[in-house]
Amino acid sequence: MKPFIDRRTFIKYFLGSAYLLSNTEYLAKVLEKQGKSKTLVILYTNDQHSRIEPFPDNDPKYPGMGGFAKRAKIIKEIRQAYNNNVLLLDAGDIFQGTPYFNYYHGKLEFQLMSQMGYDASTLGNHDFDLGIENIVQQLPYASFDFINCNYDVSNTALNKKILPYKIITKNGLKIGITGVGIELEGLVLKENYGDIVYHSPIEKLQAIERFLKLEKKCDYIICLSHLGYQYKDNKISDLILAENLYYTDLIIGGHTHTFLNQPTSVKNKNNAETLVTQVGWAGIWLGQLIINFSECNKKIFQTNENHRV
Repeated sequence: MKPFIDRRTFIKYFLGSAYLLSNTEYLAKVLEKQGKSKTLVILYTNDQHSRIEPFPDNDPKYPGMGGFAKRAKIIKEIRQAYNNNVLLLDAGDIFQGTPYFNYYHGKLEFQLMSQMGYDASTLGNHDFDLGIENIVQQLPYASFDFINCNYDVSNTALNKKILPYKIITKNGLKIGITGVGIELEGLVLKENYGDIVYHSPIEKLQAIERFLKLEKKCDYIICLSHLGYQYKDNKISDLILAENLYYTDLIIGGHTHTFLNQPTSVKNKNNAETLVTQVGWAGIWLGQLIINFSECNKKIFQTNENHRV
C-alpha cells in the first residue's frame, strides 16, 4: 500500500525545515494539493448574546471587540482559503444581552447568522428567555438547523423543529453533528420552557454517537454542548461528558463563557482523544480547528487558531 506521504516530503517536513515543524497548516495544504489528504476546517462560536455590534471603544474589558460584520469578513476569507471545506457551528445562547434582542426578539441574529452561512447550532438556556413560542416565531429566519438530543420537545411547539443529529459531507468526509443542553429547571422560568423534558446528556449522547459511528459510518463526530466547561462540584460539564463518551471527536461548548486558547484533550471510554473547546462569549473570538485526514478518512493531525474579532 502506498504511504500517504512520499519520502521526499517526509524528509523535508521532519528533518529539513524548522518552519515546517512549527506549521502544520502548511503541511496540510501540501498534502492536500498532492491528493494525499483532505482538510476540514471547523469554525465555531458560543454565547453570542445578541452582540450584533462591537463593544464600544471605551469598554473597560473588550474595547472595540466583537461584532457580526467583522466576524463575517473573517469567515469569508477562511472559506476562500480552504475552498469552502468549512463547517460553521454555534453552541447556543444566541439570544439576550443587547437592545437588539429586546426589539427584534432574535430575528436579526438568525438573519445575520444565515447570511454568514452557519451550518448548525444548539439551544442555550437564554434562547428560551421569551419562551418557546418566540423561538418558533424566529426559526423561519434561520437557514441553519438546531440540534439537541437530550431535550424531549415532542409535547411542545418545537416538536419536529429540533433535530437529534445531522450529517454533513465536506471534502468527501462524513461529519456527524449532535447537541446537548443544560437542565432548564432553575435557570429558565417554567412557563418559558413548558413541557420540555430533560434527559441525561451522557446517556443520550452515547446512544447518538454510537449510531453515527457504527451505523451511519461517520468519519468525525461533533457535539454542540451548552452544559458548561467545568464546575467545582459534580454537575455534568463538558469535561465530565467527554470522559464518558466513546466515539465523539469534538465537543464545542458554551454556557460558562470560558476562553480557551486551545482545546482540552480528554481521554474517553475508548482511551482515545475527545477534544473540548469553547471561545468565551459575545463573539469576541471565532474558534478555528483545522483537521487533516488521510486518503481513507483517518485523522492525521490537527491544529487550532482562534481569531480575535
